[in-house]
Amino acid sequence: MTGRRLYLGPLTDNRRWDAVEIRPDDVIVVTPPKCGTTWMQTIVALLLSGDPGVETELSVKMPWVDIRLRDIDELAARLEAMDHRRSMKSHTPMDGVPLDGQAQYFCVFRHPLDAHFSFRNHVRNTPLRWFDHWYPEDDAEGVAFRRFLDGGPEGFDTDAMPLAHILRHYEAARAVADRANVTLFHFADMRRDLAGTFETVAALLGVAHPADVMARLVEAARFDNMKTEAERFCPSGGKGFFRSDAAFFESGSSGKWEGRLTQAELAAYDAVMDAALSPGARAWLEFGDEGAVGG
Repeated sequence: MTGRRLYLGPLTDNRRWDAVEIRPDDVIVVTPPKCGTTWMQTIVALLLSGDPGVETELSVKMPWVDIRLRDIDELAARLEAMDHRRSMKSHTPMDGVPLDGQAQYFCVFRHPLDAHFSFRNHVRNTPLRWFDHWYPEDDAEGVAFRRFLDGGPEGFDTDAMPLAHILRHYEAARAVADRANVTLFHFADMRRDLAGTFETVAALLGVAHPADVMARLVEAARFDNMKTEAERFCPSGGKGFFRSDAAFFESGSSGKWEGRLTQAELAAYDAVMDAALSPGARAWLEFGDEGAVGG
């Protein structure tokens, strides 16, 4: 853990990375939850295989290293035994992940309010009850949003995904974004131009496919297709972990908060964002490249 920030939560223990030896051609997807992690992992799996019908099996083939629920010795041994190009995921900010000089790091972000409302649905779709007091099912008092705003970036709060944790992710990713092997992506840009995202990722991975193959890979990763084939694309899909594999993908839409927050809640959110970020940085975190240009 030398030189890395410690992140420990009910699900997260980033000390587990100490058991994994990073290879120069590894691909590590680093995101806050519900910001496009599975989508980016799927894009990587499709591009590395060149097969639009590939069985991604993300939980096994492209594992979440930080999660406490899997035995780290077994996970590390499985990764070490892989003789193909590997990919892994992390919900730990970049300042808590081992930063190799050559491995590729893809950091994906989403409008914090969209991520928050997507996470509300996510916790209802899992059997884990750790966050019920953060995300009560009957929330007439607005508890979930208050805790979203006042939660801290570390400790137990880490896995409940408060705004401070999203901002920590963004701050840590921007701090190393000048490196050639660290790239920031935005969920909104992926929705606007999925084919362009594929081209960008393919170039970073150093892979190329004929145009007809690329077109089929892009179609496989379209959100509606992933939801239709949820048992194939959902992490642990078909294994009964989630109440509904299809609900894991929910809608993939933007503007989820519209009409669901009071003016006072929106003002409180604005105050936190304006205090933490410059106008340009805030515009990109919320709306991606289109927002940054407009800002």
